[in-house]
Amino acid sequence: MADLEQRLLMLIDDEPAQSRLISALAGREGWRTIIARDAETAIATLGTRQGMQLSAIILDQWVPGDDACSLISELKSRRPALPILMLTASTSPLLAVEAMRAGATDYLVKPVAPDRLMHALRSATTRETPRDELAPLTEKMPSNPDFESMIGASPNFRKALAVAAKAARGHGHVLIEGESGSGKELLIRAMHAASPRAKMPLRIVNIAGLAGNSVESALFGHEKGAFPGAFDRQIGALQHCDGATLAIDEVDRLPLSVQERLLESLRRHDVRPIGAQHSFRIDVRIIAASNLPLQDLVSQGHFLPELLEILSPTKVELPPLRERTGDIPALTRFFLARIGEQPGLRELGITDGALSLLAAYDWPGNVRQLQAVLFRAAVFCDGDALTSEDFPQLLNILGTGPSTVAGNPMQESSGVMLYTPDGNLRPLEDIEADVIRLAIGHYRGRMTEVARRLGIGRSTLYRKLSELGIDNAA
Repeated sequence: MADLEQRLLMLIDDEPAQSRLISALAGREGWRTIIARDAETAIATLGTRQGMQLSAIILDQWVPGDDACSLISELKSRRPALPILMLTASTSPLLAVEAMRAGATDYLVKPVAPDRLMHALRSATTRETPRDELAPLTEKMPSNPDFESMIGASPNFRKALAVAAKAARGHGHVLIEGESGSGKELLIRAMHAASPRAKMPLRIVNIAGLAGNSVESALFGHEKGAFPGAFDRQIGALQHCDGATLAIDEVDRLPLSVQERLLESLRRHDVRPIGAQHSFRIDVRIIAASNLPLQDLVSQGHFLPELLEILSPTKVELPPLRERTGDIPALTRFFLARIGEQPGLRELGITDGALSLLAAYDWPGNVRQLQAVLFRAAVFCDGDALTSEDFPQLLNILGTGPSTVAGNPMQESSGVMLYTPDGNLRPLEDIEADVIRLAIGHYRGRMTEVARRLGIGRSTLYRKLSELGIDNAA
């Protein structure tokens, strides 16, 4: 594998501004970019000395137009091992399916965040990274922003949803912590939809997708001429969300200087744009999301303890998928049903062997990675159900066939913990609360069915919910 500094990228794009942007982003990590303005130039470049040194191709769909997939096929026929990433303004799943079948490695929707682009390039060109069906693949499919979209019956997951559902009905700030891909954005949208501010807009600002010098301006806004390049006045996200909800994703990446300004704004309930002579009063609810435990960052001096305190009157901790593998069968069937509704695809079943294989993997990319894996497998499946053979990279990573993978995935992590970490039994009411949460999640909140399966009356069930402090959304 070539050293990072030696990697060469060919960008097939006829838009100068975008070409400069992509080249600059790639250059941050040592990529050198050559530009091909049309399909003919791109094909001809493959045969040149530079073309033989290429490590990846990014193709803007608008260059070949309707023939984008034909160009991908042509490029792959000439250089089968060369990763090709399609860049497009279209969110159509059909285009993603066609691009993948033609040989695209990944599919990026414009405007693409810098981190998303870099992740796609690294995943496509790093040999140690599991490729094919384990790549990030496509952008997320549209989903319904409600708690019903949060699939899972594991007690730790249902407990997190119960905390979120209760907090959603208030006006206080909320902090959501969880690994990348664990469902934080979906939970943010569900909380907003269930909140008193649901009729007001939700604005999501992803700190990782902003250049370091533009974070402050994105949040607070700026006046014309406030700094070099400030040619126009810009209203910041905090002011835009007056009376509404602002979600700050990857809040752990906020620079300390911006943390200080945010803390002051939230304390004073006002915002002063950069270069402005006066402040604006605001009433904004913050839902902050972090991939890392913020308390650890406070201990390391990277996050202000006062800001953590003001952002987290309620804290929701979403567990990673490896801690709730018992939910994988339900998640898998849910995703396959949704995938089957997409143009160019059909609903598929899945065998027990394939489910066992999925349950045996540790899913570093969490639920988002599971969805991407299933999407890719569904695109290339010729049968009526996915089998273990539809996940060759998983078989390769786990070093086993379906017959030797743990037998029943539902036996893993779907039970109730009986013991505390020190080996003692947990209190009975804690175990009972987990059993009820498990039942509510398993039967999707159908309380009559929950009561029947638990062998108690509905009135008894609701009494226990009250006594144990369990929200109906648990």
